[in-house]
Formats: sequence, structure tokens, C-alpha cells
Amino acid sequence: MSQQEDDLRALAKIMDFLRAVSIILVVMNVYWFCYEAIRLWGVDIGVVDRILMNFNRTAGLFRSILYTKLFAVLLLALSCLGTKGVKGEKITWGRIWTALAAGFVLFFLNWWILALPLPVEAVTGLYVLTVGTGYVCLLMGGLWMSRLLKHNLMDDVFNNENESFMQETRLIESEYSVNLPTRFYYRKRWNNGWINVVNPFRASIVLGTPGSGKSYAVVNNFIKQQIEKGFSMYVYDFKFSDLSTIAYNHLLNHPEGYKVKPKFYVINFDDPRRSHRCNPIHPDFMEDITDAYESAYTIMLNLNKSWVQKQGDFFVESPIILFAAIIWYLKIFQNGKYCTFPHAIELLNKRYEDVFTILTSYPDLENYLSPFVDAWKGGAAEQLMGQIASAKIPLSRLISPQLYWVMSGSDFTLDINNPKEPKVLCVGNNPDRISIYGAALGLYNSRIVKLINKKKQLKSCVIIDELPTIFFKGLDNLIATARSNKVAVVLGFQDFSQLKRDYGDKEAAVIMSTVGNVFSGQVVGETAKTLSERFGKILQKRESMSINRNDTSTSISTQLDSLIPASKISTLSQGMFVGAVADNFGETIEQKIFHAQIVVDNEAVQKETAAYQPIPEISSFLDENGNDTMEEQIRANYRQIKQDIVELVENELIRIENDPELKHLLGGNEGEQS
Repeated sequence: MSQQEDDLRALAKIMDFLRAVSIILVVMNVYWFCYEAIRLWGVDIGVVDRILMNFNRTAGLFRSILYTKLFAVLLLALSCLGTKGVKGEKITWGRIWTALAAGFVLFFLNWWILALPLPVEAVTGLYVLTVGTGYVCLLMGGLWMSRLLKHNLMDDVFNNENESFMQETRLIESEYSVNLPTRFYYRKRWNNGWINVVNPFRASIVLGTPGSGKSYAVVNNFIKQQIEKGFSMYVYDFKFSDLSTIAYNHLLNHPEGYKVKPKFYVINFDDPRRSHRCNPIHPDFMEDITDAYESAYTIMLNLNKSWVQKQGDFFVESPIILFAAIIWYLKIFQNGKYCTFPHAIELLNKRYEDVFTILTSYPDLENYLSPFVDAWKGGAAEQLMGQIASAKIPLSRLISPQLYWVMSGSDFTLDINNPKEPKVLCVGNNPDRISIYGAALGLYNSRIVKLINKKKQLKSCVIIDELPTIFFKGLDNLIATARSNKVAVVLGFQDFSQLKRDYGDKEAAVIMSTVGNVFSGQVVGETAKTLSERFGKILQKRESMSINRNDTSTSISTQLDSLIPASKISTLSQGMFVGAVADNFGETIEQKIFHAQIVVDNEAVQKETAAYQPIPEISSFLDENGNDTMEEQIRANYRQIKQDIVELVENELIRIENDPELKHLLGGNEGEQS
């Protein structure tokens, strides 16, 4: 410690000596160039005169007025460089440059004063004043510069430098990949990079508050690039027809990716003219009664979102089982002649005495109906009516001529990834009718999940935008198992709380933990915190400073901290995304995590959008005279479905009455009524 103090004292003496020599040189300059006044004032010294004459003769020191000044300033600068002093936060570069500029002008640019036509004493006085003032200004500027508080503790208040990191700059493209160009900040500059989703079959989630750009920057690109690479596709279009129009036009313009050109299908309840017809419970695609149960389960939970948290309760399971039994009955009745969703609703709404009589006449349904039959025969009328009402009341919201029209036809099947008949299917919802349409569309979803998750099928993609608006039965299982069957799943929603609310904690947790590719725009709260934990931590430099009367000390340390903090995720700008991607064997991605702006060529997109064709009319309702008969045809279909069920019930009751082995069922019914 004493050695260090001795060194500091020695350094201070050297700096003082240099500054003293600098001052002597300034005095020598004044003495030489103002010698006439010096003599008049009688302060000249003979010894000094001889010394200066020798300096000038041997070294030419006074041949120019600038030589001594330059040497003086050089020594002054060296003395200031080694000066230690208390740092000051109020010292700014503006003050320093002002002092240096003033000093330079007064010290170096005052030679013209010596030529002024004034008395010698006045000229000398002005010259000494300017030289002295200039020297003081240069000294102040030099000292301030050495005492400037040199730190960047307040320069990076958002910790951008510590939290920026290198990201993937390679384009890794394959027959399955989705590649998004990016710009990311690293080492004080913006760099070009790529987000390479080389394995879309490990599922992708796209998070972000409304307006964060998740559809525009991510979902739209998934649709376009996967159509270009020959994927069959199912798109749930919450705000119909935003995504559907993109899919339709991109398929028109890029059919080259397919060996067999896929057909484009639309399900749209609002406009039957621009909608195909499809029966989601087509008998050919129901192998056993569990398929019927899944369909009933999906419908009921879509109609009653609160039931998701009550799965297993008696008054939740009872209506599901009842409706499943009705669906399976329609499947086995006359080879599925009336096996459509509208027929199932109409049958459910018939007299329960007739319905139970008909259903119990089939041994396959006996076990499913036992809770209802026991209540029926045991006289528990209130319990039975509660069970039936739990099914009837929600399903009654779906009784609509337009909905009946769309869901009773069979223009196509839901095996969208059939290599012989690939399809691009878009189903449209309406934000104003979420509760009604969402339930019906959820049924399409559950059937598609069942049908596409099979071996030896075409690569396919399921895109669900605004996932919480529908209940997707079997979604967790699809994500977990569909990878081997080349099914890519893209889920768009706002935050994890929505997912937990509509799917329950357990299923939501499975979905969040099994997805391999994550895209997140601006999200807040627990979602941002969860994502931040998923992205991990990075070694960050920390700097601290202490200032006392004599010195300033700086300490630098390192510590592990969040790579992308939750606060940063919650304040992302539109188009900025954080996330992580999964890789494959042979397609290793070192930098899986990203925090970047997804680059979208807005001009190209606008130009492309302007050339889009609207989805054409699919069904014509014009008669031979050119009159629009849409309302008449839809109403006629509605009445026909109702009449079909009336005739079915009548014929089935006659069949039971004429069958000696079943006649007792009808008699029990009559007995209960009496």
C-alpha cells in the first residue's frame, strides 16, 4: 500500500514539473516577443537575455511566435493526462470543448496584437492578457477532460447490449421448412437473420396481444410457404375471410408443389352461396361408438365452456353420453341414412319417452343409456328431465336453417390429407356468433384431428387462429403424436391464461410444454414470465461505481440473468417477436432462440393482396328462370330434416310394436305415462 502511495506521489511531482516547464515556456514567449516593454519597465535580466539568445541561436526556439506556445501546450497536455482528481458528473463534453476552443483562440491566434499601432505598454498588456487567459482556458479544459466521469452506467438504461445476442443468420431450407427473414440487434448494430422452422411437425404456437402482428407476420407466412411446398391444409379462420382469401389465392397461384392438385373447400355458415356442404359425423368415418362420444363431447364443451373445468361431473357427462348414443344410433340405422348433425339435434328434441324406447331397442346402446333408463323406470322424473335439459338447451342454439343446410350435405370428406384427394379446407367463424358457430366448427375440428393423424398420408398442416374461440378435442394428443404422421399444427392465441380458461390447467400445460416452436409478440403477465423462463439465462456484465473526495473507483462483475426479461416481452413493438425453434438430425440450429423483427415486404404484400380474387360462389340457387331460390331451398332442407326424424320415430315405434321381443319396451313406456 505504501509503495502505491509513493508511486502516486512521484507521478504527481512529475506532472507538477511538466506544468512548471510549460508555464516557463509561456513566460519566455512573452519576455522575448515583448522585450521592448520589458526594457522600458526595467525588468529585463542580462543572464536571461544571454540564455534566450543561446536557445534561439542553437535551436531556433524563437524564430516563430508559435514554437514556444506549441511546446508549452504539449507539456500542459502531458501534465493534465497524468493528473488524478475527483470525477464530476456535472462536467460535460460541451463545457470541455467550449473551454478548449476559447483557449485555442486566445492563446494561438493573438499574434496580430503585437502589430497594433498602440503604445508598447498597451500592446504588451493586451498580449499578456490574451496569452494568460488562453493558457488558463486550456488548463481548465485539460483538467476537466481528465476528471470527466468515464462510465456508461446510464447510457444503456434498457440493458440492450447485455440482453442482445447472436442469432441465426443462415437460411436453412428443406421440403418442410418455413423460413422467415429477420433483423436483430447485436453489438450496437442491426443484423440480417433467419428464423428457420425446419421441423413444423413439432407444432408451433403464435402468441401476441391484438395488433402485435402475429397473423400478418407469422400465420400468413405459414399458409403461403406450406402451400408452396405441397401441404394439404386445414385453416380455422376466426375472422372469415381473411386467412381463407390468402389460402385460396395462393393455391391458385402456386399449384406446382402438389403431385395431385388439391381442391379448395370452404365452410361458411353466414353465406351458403360461398360454402360447401359437409357432414362432420359422416357414417363412413365413424368406426365405433367412441367416435360418436368424441363428437358429442366436442359439441357440448364448445357450447358450455364452463364444463371444461367440470369434466367427470354427473350433469356434464350425462348429456354427452345421451347425445353420443343418438349419434351412434343414426350411424347404425339404415347404414347411416340419417347420420348427420342436424338429424341428431332433431331426434334429441323429440319426446324422451319415444327416444328412450327407440334407443333401448338396440343392444349396442344399452350400456350407454342405463343411467337414463334407470331414472326413467325408477320414477326419478326430475333427475331425468335435468339430464335431458342439459343436452337439449345448449343444442337448441344450433337450430338454424343455414347451419342445417351446410352440415347435412356431403360435398366432400374431411380426410384432407388423402394423397389421392388432397384438400385445402377453410372454415369460417363470425366474431358476432362465436358461441353458435364455434360449437359446430369445433365438431369439424375434432373429426379432422381423428382422420388426418394416420400413417401413409400426405403432409398436412392444421392452422387454428384464435384457438380459445373453439374447443379442440384431442389437441394435446395431436401435438404429441402427429409428428410421425407429418401433421404440422399452428396455434394462434393471445396468452396462456386464455388457454387455461378454455382448456383447463392440465391440458393447457401439456400443450405449452409439448410445442417445439414458439413465436411471441407482445404479451404480459404470467405469459411473459413463463416465456422468459423458457428462454433461459445469459452471463451479463454488471458495472458499479463509487465516488469519494479523493478518487473514483469502478467495479465490474458478471452474473446470470434473463436472456429476454418478461418486461421486454411485455413491451415488444409491432412486428417484433421472441421465441425459439426446434431442429432436426442433420439440420442442427445452434441459435434456436430469437429476439428479432420479422421482415415483411409491405409493398409486395399490398401488391399481392390487390391482385387477390374473392372466393367465388360455390353453390348456385338459381332456378331455370333465373330466380334466386336460396331461401326456399334452405327452408325446404330444414323442413325435410324435421320430417325425416318424424317419420323415423313413427316407423321405429311401429317396428318395436310389431316385434314380440321388443314390444315390452313400448308397453313400459305406456305404463309410465299412465
